Amino acid sequence: MSLIADLKSLEPQQRSAIWASYLGWTLDAFDYFLMIFMLKAIAAEFGTDISAVSSAVFLTLAARPIGAFVFGWLAEHLGRRPVLMADIILFSIFEFASGFAPSLTSLLVLRFLFGIAMGGEWGLGASLVMESIPARLRGPVSGLLQSGYPSGYFVASIVYFLLFDTIGWRGMFMVGVAPALLVLLIRIHVKESPVFEAQRGKKRANPVAELLRYWKIALYMIVLMAAFNAFSHGTQDLYPTFLQQQHHYDTHTTGILTAIMNLGAIVGGIGFGIWSERLGRKRAIIIASILALPVIPLWAFASTPLLLAIGAFLMQVAVQGAWGIVPVHLNELSPPAARALFPGFAYQLGNLIMSKNAVFQAQIAESHGNNYGLALAIFGGSMAVVIVVWTAFGPERKEADFVADARAAET
Repeated sequence: MSLIADLKSLEPQQRSAIWASYLGWTLDAFDYFLMIFMLKAIAAEFGTDISAVSSAVFLTLAARPIGAFVFGWLAEHLGRRPVLMADIILFSIFEFASGFAPSLTSLLVLRFLFGIAMGGEWGLGASLVMESIPARLRGPVSGLLQSGYPSGYFVASIVYFLLFDTIGWRGMFMVGVAPALLVLLIRIHVKESPVFEAQRGKKRANPVAELLRYWKIALYMIVLMAAFNAFSHGTQDLYPTFLQQQHHYDTHTTGILTAIMNLGAIVGGIGFGIWSERLGRKRAIIIASILALPVIPLWAFASTPLLLAIGAFLMQVAVQGAWGIVPVHLNELSPPAARALFPGFAYQLGNLIMSKNAVFQAQIAESHGNNYGLALAIFGGSMAVVIVVWTAFGPERKEADFVADARAAET
């Protein structure tokens, strides 16, 4: 009950910041995951194979560090709020334009540009909300914020279920312009981060210099996020293809199973985010990652829709349970003079390292007779172990005071 009371005690602008950040990541992920459902259809239209089209996923992930750095640097100087609005408009435009791509090459270019814009959203939204709420709510809100990712995947699966057979892959991309409407909410109801406001007009440390100064923690975070991104994308990105190619399920069955998977992800993200206030950030990540291991046989090798649904739900409770702690953990570990830049850039560099994840998995599957379950199991299991080990040896700053840190960082 204390959590509910704490949430009710928030000021309206704090609640608006939480919802804007959550919806921003939800709609960003919605746009990204629309592509995942359409690999097979795009390959058929352009006369190529899924491995070639999956390069679009690689390019989107590879471009994200550029956006994280550029938009993060701008946010350190101009504020989180205006840069977040510009970023959302950009990724919505590139998503819409993808529906008009005349060739695979032009589609790949547009997905690269989309990736740049997508790369900025997470870091900006996470820093805005984490700097705007009381410390005791960071864990629960972190879980909610990160659950925006599977929420976006869930919405994409519903849209795919309802519309794909009618509007095709080009129409699906055009639906992706919807996130631009979120800018109105941010413009009207969201205030600037109080940490940024406290530093406005004062001489501050250079955020790039801070990145170099804290290179050891940056390196730790980048390796952690490389493993985390392989854990997440390795269990999600080719899951619809796994259902379509290996099990030969139709649009509706694929959409339903993917939606169930993402319900599990939402439960896991929010649940472990809340528990991280009691367990600690590291312990919560480790427990969630370990829980993924015994689920893998059911998740990847079951043969009926019911068993696959149970496996998908439980697997993503574990995967996104670990992920639910990431926003708060990275923000707490980051230097205050670079919090808009540092977490997002580390996150997206980890993405870059693992950006060929979908391509590698597709190649493994195709070389084993379209055995996508095998490729999913390899990545899911190995990355769970890596995250457990790397997290265990890493730092934690659960009680960090963001405002005090910011004042101490003034030069």
